[in-house]
Amino acid sequence: MENILEKIAIHQDYIYIVVLMIFLGIEVIGRVPSVLHTPLMSGANAIHGVVIIGAIIVMGKADPDNYIALILGFLAVILGTLNVVGGFVVTDRMLEMFRHKHK
Repeated sequence: MENILEKIAIHQDYIYIVVLMIFLGIEVIGRVPSVLHTPLMSGANAIHGVVIIGAIIVMGKADPDNYIALILGFLAVILGTLNVVGGFVVTDRMLEMFRHKHK
């Protein structure tokens, strides 16, 4: 328990920054009008594409014995891929509403 508290005390500044980023993200996304959700989804897809590349690089440079880094990298690749694919599906369905239907 002391080890965990020491690590928290050492990285206290980083923890504050992450918490502030979470609140800022909630405020920014919460105030976006629904008309802009499709462009935001496209931007999020691009960001998650970068996350996938970063996770692949981290997994490639990790030691074979470092199971935590490999598991976290694998989870980042899987979850990032799911987010990118889901974002493109949602964006495609939203854009489908604006296409003309040929009879």
